[in-house]
Order: sequence, then C-alpha cells, then structure tokens
Amino acid sequence: MDKINKFQTFVILLAVALGLLLGHLEFLSGIAAGFIVPLLMVMLYGLFLTMNLSELKSSFLNVRFSLASIAINFIWTPLFAYFLGYLFLGNELAIWMGFVMLTVTPCTDWYLVFTGAAKGNVSLSTAILPVNLILQVVLLPVYLLLFFGKSGDVEPSSIVESILLVLLVPFALAFITKKMVGKSSASGERFTVFFEKSQVLFLALAVVAMFASEGKNLIDNPAVIYQLLIPVLVFFAVMFLVGQIVSRSLGFSYADRVSLTLTTMARNSPIALAIAVSAFSSEPRIALSLVIGPLIELPILVLTSQILLKTQKSVA
Repeated sequence: MDKINKFQTFVILLAVALGLLLGHLEFLSGIAAGFIVPLLMVMLYGLFLTMNLSELKSSFLNVRFSLASIAINFIWTPLFAYFLGYLFLGNELAIWMGFVMLTVTPCTDWYLVFTGAAKGNVSLSTAILPVNLILQVVLLPVYLLLFFGKSGDVEPSSIVESILLVLLVPFALAFITKKMVGKSSASGERFTVFFEKSQVLFLALAVVAMFASEGKNLIDNPAVIYQLLIPVLVFFAVMFLVGQIVSRSLGFSYADRVSLTLTTMARNSPIALAIAVSAFSSEPRIALSLVIGPLIELPILVLTSQILLKTQKSVA
C-alpha cells in the first residue's frame, strides 16, 4: 500500500486508462456506474476513520474559512467559468454549458483524500461539504438560466441521496467503528492504518468505474477533449492561485490553506453529470464534457497535493 501512495499520480492515470479500456466491454460499461457511489462511500469511510472527529465542532465555527470558500465557489467561480467558456468555447454551446456545469459544482467527496494527502485540515474541509453540496444543486439551475437561458429540473431527492449516501453514512459508520474498537487499541490501530494506506486504492477503483461507464462515448468523440483541454487547464491554474492568495491574505495556517485551495479547485462532476443526463438528455455533448473533466482534473489534483507538500517543507 505504501508503494501505491508513493506513486499515486501513476496509479490514478492507470485507473483512467483501465476504465477507458473496460468501457469497450458492453457488459461492464453497463454496470460500472453502479459502483461509483459505493466506492466513494468506502473511500470516505476510511478517511473519516483516520480523522479526529472531535475537531469538526471547531471547524464549523471557522467563519472566515466558510465565507471565503462560499465567495470563491459561488460568486467568483461561476463568473470566471462563464468568461473562460465564452473565450474558448463560444462557438460550441453544448460543450460550453458542460464546462460551466463542471466548474460551478465544488467537489463533495474525493477531494478530501487529496486534502489528507497534502496534510490539510480534513475536519475543516468536511465541515464545509454540506454547504457546498446544497448550494451547488440549488444554484446550478440558476447559473444555467442566467448564462444560457436554460434550466433543468433538479429533484430534491438528489440532495438527500447525496448527503445520506456519500457523506453521512460513511461518517456515521466511522463514528460507530471508533466507539467499538476504541477499547482494543491494537486491533483498532491496525484497522485504521489499513484504511489510511488504502485511500488512493479506493479512489483509483472509483475512477475506473467512472471512466468504464462512459469510456466508449469519450473515445468516440476525441475532438471534445482537445476543445476542453486549454480552458480546463487555465481554470485549475487560476483557481490554485486564487486559493493561495486568499488564504495567505487571511493569514490561514498551512493546513487551512490546503483545505481552501482544494475545496475551490476540485469539482464534483458526478452530481453535475447526473443533472446533465436527466435535464439535457437531447444533447449528449453536455454530459460528455462532464466525463472529460475528471480525465484532466484528477492528475492535476494529485500534482497539486504534491506541490502543496513541497511548499510546506520549504517553509519548514
């Protein structure tokens, strides 16, 4: 497991390639999507298991962090994303819409793994997740209506399902596990260490499932990748700088700076993809744009976590 964590960049890239390959097997591509949420749940269970849950209370009270995160994610980012789309994708409305849907939805699951890998404040990052989840689903139709004059219906059940399955169930199970194994320190420590060293593995499996479910459509439309590559790279580069500048200006510690940087960089393509498929089924290139996003995003997040670690070491 240590070797997997050491070479996490290559592990994620290998997971993407394997998912694309398996996507050509019809019987696998048809069931792959059903594995994404369970794998994310296992991944977050392990992360919560290794986290000090008592720190969550103080994290919820960090008003400066919460306001900074909300302002960047839901005011600056939509305007910046629309401008980038206009600049690079103005002649391709469907891809432009997909790009905006990708970039205005903050991540609510796997970015916690990268926060932990970069030694960020995972408790603080977890505390902001419910706010990010609710705001993105409520505001996404508003952004589409304002920017493109179109709005898809968003089922309230999607909010409840995402909170219960992806976040609250793993959190509750981790809390119960800690209580059960607390008195048996030796076995509890081994159990925790296993999940601590397995985070990248579970993330890689989730990535395999995601790309296997949409891999064939992706390979059949390579031009969309080239169209999205530059605006997506520019987006992540600028968002990294914004997170760093705002964090330093507010005097955040290294751990809090990591958390703000990654919560404003990472995007939640699974939720946006679900909305795109149900609301814009007649335009498949919107959904395709949301599948391509993680292809570029995941290696960037791996690289970002390593860059952040190097900045910590240089300061130390």
